[in-house]
Amino acid sequence: MQGRVSVNGVVVRELGAKADPACDDVRVDGRRVRPARRPRYILLYKPTGYVTTRSDPQGRPTILDLLAGVGDYVYPVGRLDYDSEGLLVVTNDGDLAARLAHPRHGVEKAYHAVVRGVPDSRVVTRLERGVVIDGGRTAPARVRVLKAFTRRGRQESLLELVLREGRNRQVRRMCEAVGHPVERLTRVRVGPLGDARLAAGKWRELTPDEVRALKAACVAQPAFLASGARVRGRKSSAVGRPTGRAK
Repeated sequence: MQGRVSVNGVVVRELGAKADPACDDVRVDGRRVRPARRPRYILLYKPTGYVTTRSDPQGRPTILDLLAGVGDYVYPVGRLDYDSEGLLVVTNDGDLAARLAHPRHGVEKAYHAVVRGVPDSRVVTRLERGVVIDGGRTAPARVRVLKAFTRRGRQESLLELVLREGRNRQVRRMCEAVGHPVERLTRVRVGPLGDARLAAGKWRELTPDEVRALKAACVAQPAFLASGARVRGRKSSAVGRPTGRAK
């Protein structure tokens, strides 16, 4: 070994010496051997009033303020607006994060939106087929009116929108485009992951089964690409009715 390896400052002279890089200071040629990073998969319920970044130049609260005790360097997959709330995946698995975020995988995200007024069937159809935002039509989506109600003397309704793309403030801009501005927006599902019991500001580790399901959602053939969804500016010539993704 020629004195190249040391444990806690003591040079190892014999083969077979044992050490734990997670606890001991193990060095080779003077360089510390770091233990393999443990993958972390976290489901966080982001409340309104937090930005989905690790830091904010404006000094606003970030999701890291909600993740006390995690310890590892983790980062959010995708974003939720400052004024939006709901489920967010946080991880240190860069490969999974890239696949979840890439449009070619078309991982579903479901939202509940409280909007002004009650969209009729024609408006719902417009949202499902796509509306034009910044000169481009949104990908097909699944949309339904869950309930209508009156609040403060004004008619409002609760919509469920399931999307497979993620343009900036997409759900809000889609609803604004059809004359039903969003009052409150909540992401209730990311791919196969949902948790109605997770309170705002709280987080939990994903179970092994949930991690497997999330990874499987990233490799499934994205049917929405055959239905007119745009990927990097290109559009398929086929027509269908899959679903979408947004913020």
